[in-house]
Amino acid sequence: MISREPTLERLAIAEQLMLAPFDLSEAVVARALAAIGEHRIDDADLYFQTTRHEGWSLEEGIVKSGSFSIDQGVGVRAVCGEKTAFAYSDDLSAASLMEAARTVRTIAASGQQRRVRLARRPRPAASRTLYAPTDPIATLDSAQKVALLEKVERLARAKDPRVVQVMAGLAAEWDVVLVARADGTRAADVRPLVRLSVTVIAEQDGRREVGTGGGGGRLGLGWFTDEVIGGYVDKAVGAALTNLESRPAPAGVMTVVLGPGWPGVLLHEAIGHGLEGDFNRKGSSAFSGRIGQRVAARGVTVLDDGTLPDRRGSLNVDDEGRPTQRTVLIEDGVLRGYIQDGLNARLMGARPTGNGRRESYAHLPLPRMTNTYMLAGDRSRDEIVASLRRGLYATNFGGGQVDITSGKFVFSASEAFWVENGRIQYPVKGATIIGSGPEALKHVTMIGNDLELDTGVGVCGKEGQSVPVGVGQPTLRIERLTVGGTA
Repeated sequence: MISREPTLERLAIAEQLMLAPFDLSEAVVARALAAIGEHRIDDADLYFQTTRHEGWSLEEGIVKSGSFSIDQGVGVRAVCGEKTAFAYSDDLSAASLMEAARTVRTIAASGQQRRVRLARRPRPAASRTLYAPTDPIATLDSAQKVALLEKVERLARAKDPRVVQVMAGLAAEWDVVLVARADGTRAADVRPLVRLSVTVIAEQDGRREVGTGGGGGRLGLGWFTDEVIGGYVDKAVGAALTNLESRPAPAGVMTVVLGPGWPGVLLHEAIGHGLEGDFNRKGSSAFSGRIGQRVAARGVTVLDDGTLPDRRGSLNVDDEGRPTQRTVLIEDGVLRGYIQDGLNARLMGARPTGNGRRESYAHLPLPRMTNTYMLAGDRSRDEIVASLRRGLYATNFGGGQVDITSGKFVFSASEAFWVENGRIQYPVKGATIIGSGPEALKHVTMIGNDLELDTGVGVCGKEGQSVPVGVGQPTLRIERLTVGGTA
């Protein structure tokens, strides 16, 4: 058997799914791009997409619901300076494609930019091979998927008699995209994505508390082995039982230690969004115009890396057809760069970083994070916790929000502990961490040697669009954060 180079293989899969069945030849694609280019524009692209999604959920010991959906279509875009003309259709016919192209051309007609040079010949874009192009939906049959969820239920209830309710969800998605750019670039990606989520409710003396676990990535459903499932269940049950013993959280300005892994969501929200190119081009970020300046304590190095194999936030190419990168954002406390898509990079005189992302063909690309994390330091977790005289040790987070302009954030800790004289005293409930992203970075005083990435559960929202992402960090000690509590 002769196999094709992975980039060409992905292009072939995308063309077989989205072009050939609808008589969309390369000549039709080129004609649509040429129609857009009749007026002065800086850039243009066609974004074809087909997505298959399946979900199953269990509650009260029964798999109560299942869903399956297919969505496909094409988005047509032209960029003129700072302005974008955009149209999309869920009809993958030549007539609909040409109509969308003419609509975009009309919208873009007022542009006064240069005329983009259309390539005479298409060329495959450079890309990576970070995950297999497997359709994860087909990696287990329906009976096996139901059995997997029932196993979660049995394991969780067997852990402790105080577990009174178990909810579990299994999701699998197969997403195929094809990007055709006016400069001749042709790029495709075949993206598997799976996720298993576990929620446990434990009860004791009339009090009920919740714990969660789960994860996934760009893999098949075979990833969820007994060992992996057991780890998710242990985490969910452990969190619920810990919270049964929790006391009201103290409040005030204090030192906070953040655990490794998922607590990096605070880094994502409070710092990552502020480093996205659109906010900095418009001057609305607290980090605008600060390249080369110290913005964090020494030892703080933050990366956005879309090249990690099988990770939830990784992509072989972004949604503009560019290969993803490992981008250093902050190096030893100094701001080195921003997260860029094509439009904002061009307007800022910078290079795109492979971070142009969109929720679907019906959305415009925006500069978005992939996997954002802080590199490890040289302190052990035990050493950092032992350094606390009085403070909070937060090991898991729930929801949060941030103001990009000021960098101020608010996060709720779903699992946290009160520490005195270097010893964990008791778990606390209701702790809310309040601070400023730029200021918090300056007050990092200890960095652990235990860098962890999250288990694969992150979803990032921006301007109404949601995309899968990853986060991570080592254990961190941060001074002078405000903790809102209930004590």
